[in-house]
Amino acid sequence: MTSTLLVHKPGLHTTVQDLGRHGLQSMGVPVSGALDSTALRIANHLVGNEPTTAALEVLGSGPDLEVKTESVRIAIAGGDARIERLSPNPGRFRTFESFCLQRGDLVRIGAVTDMAMTYLAVEGGFDLPLAMGSFSTYTRGAFGGFKGRALKTDDELSLVLPAAPDRDESRFTERALPGELPIRIIPGPQDDYFSPATLQALVSNEYTVSTNVDRMGMRLQGPPLEHARGFNITSDGTAPGSIQVPGDGLPIVLLADRQTTGGYPKIGCVISADLPTLARLRPGNKIRFALSTLEQAAEARRDRDNWFAIFRTQIKRTDASGIIDATALQTENLVSGVVGPDDPTDSAR
Repeated sequence: MTSTLLVHKPGLHTTVQDLGRHGLQSMGVPVSGALDSTALRIANHLVGNEPTTAALEVLGSGPDLEVKTESVRIAIAGGDARIERLSPNPGRFRTFESFCLQRGDLVRIGAVTDMAMTYLAVEGGFDLPLAMGSFSTYTRGAFGGFKGRALKTDDELSLVLPAAPDRDESRFTERALPGELPIRIIPGPQDDYFSPATLQALVSNEYTVSTNVDRMGMRLQGPPLEHARGFNITSDGTAPGSIQVPGDGLPIVLLADRQTTGGYPKIGCVISADLPTLARLRPGNKIRFALSTLEQAAEARRDRDNWFAIFRTQIKRTDASGIIDATALQTENLVSGVVGPDDPTDSAR
């Protein structure tokens, strides 16, 4: 019998993502992968997976999923969302904790309330075909992940494991992701297309994430950046976090599904340690930038790696998911009666 998760509702934009498709940009293939690699790694760790294991990236609001296997262990990490077992036994679960679902359970991942996305990992991962060495979905190219697209109603995601191994659940006690503003950038590679005053304006002013944001890029609203040498260049390679400045002067930060080459000058590039923090921002959020050097960027990357080492020490094991089932508490008769201060007790009889 095939082990699957059946999609009752797909959510706003739910795709399969891992850490990306590397080494193929010279042939025009984007890297793709998780927008927030930190949250993906945490979700995988909580269910005992390798950090590279593919998971579901939930943008905006999540799916309703029915368990069509004996049992499955799940963990959700990233933005906060209401996680409910709708049937047959209603209950609530929390992010940053693993929990098990049984055959027939229907679970809903609600709206992500504080960030742009969250990640759903299953123990053992999904049984899907590799596309050019990765499970990541690239929707513009219609390849990778589940049929090269976001999930739809009635899709069935095959699972590697037919049942969740019998073991303790995991809980991340800090329940927080690393990263804060300002977002650090390194100037270039075409910062010479802008005056020093323009670069200073970028790091001095506050910008707002516009509604024009997707997995390819994030357009910002704020003071336009003035070009000193025009806004067209011979197309060259892009990097994750490149800040392109088109003719209107409003910066665009390139994200996971970015094009491999571009013809707008790039005033700077977000350092790798800050990319997950940037990607979590939602339309309407404010953003500030700060200048960084290569040496500072390398140190920030080491700090992020050290954070993961500390993170592993903050995982607690529990013999259950550690979740209070409010519905069960409200339906059980936990005491046979209520006594007042004037009622006789056994010791007074």
